Order: sequence, then C-alpha cells, then structure tokens
Amino acid sequence: MEIAWWHWVVLGLGLGLLELFVASFFVIWFGLGALLVGFAMMLLPDLAFSTQVALWTLASVAMTVLWFRVFRRDAAGTRTGQADEALGEIGVLVRAVEPLGVSSGRGEVRFQKPVMGSDVWPCLADESIAAGERVRVLAVDGQLLKVGKY
Repeated sequence: MEIAWWHWVVLGLGLGLLELFVASFFVIWFGLGALLVGFAMMLLPDLAFSTQVALWTLASVAMTVLWFRVFRRDAAGTRTGQADEALGEIGVLVRAVEPLGVSSGRGEVRFQKPVMGSDVWPCLADESIAAGERVRVLAVDGQLLKVGKY
C-alpha cells in the first residue's frame, strides 16, 4: 500500500482531535507536522516514505521547540495564580476582621482587580479592623490572606 497525501491529512486531523481529549498541548504539534507533510505531498507527490517520515519528524520537533522555547518564553515571567502576586495588594474589607480567638476572627477583603484568580478572599488580622477599611495583604496562608491596616 502506498501512502497518499490524504493519509497524512487524516493523521494530522486525528492527532488534532486527540489533543482535545488529552489536553497536553503537545500532540497538536505532531498533528500539524502530519498536515504539513500532507500538503507537501500534494505539491510533490513522488516523495519517498522515508522522506515523508523525516519531514514529519523534523516539522513536529521544530514546531514543539519553537512553541516551548520562543513563543512561550514569557510563561515563566507570569505570576497569575501565585501567592507572591497578592503580597502588598490593597483591598477593602467587606466583612470586619477580628484577631484570632475573638469569635471566628475571619473577615473578607475585596480587591479592585482579581488577585490569584478572585476578587474576594477570606482574611485574618492581628488586630480588629472594621468593614470598609482599606487593608494591605501581608502574607498568604493557604486559602487565607493575612492583612493589616493600610
């Protein structure tokens, strides 16, 4: 059986669909490599099978390297969702906070822009702070923010 251009296109589409279920953002590059070989076969129908596989391998590896080394270079610099992102942020208490040991002690702080994916967080403080006061995030302890008066 001879491999036709449409075999590569079907393989590429299949790998692209597989990416939807695997969600690794890695399989897609091999699918795109297969599509590239399919389109190359449309232009040059007499490519040897070994050349097709080599082209597929080179294209897939090149796209994977480009994605992770060049286009995602700024991914390490993003701080979204990291605890350090919240330190020093200013918010307004929507529920008063009491020191630990006095009732539940927990308050609730709202930020103007989302911090770590949410604009409202439960908080603790070392002193009593009334609702409506501006506070600064001093530390992050799991799902709780430790705040102090601003």
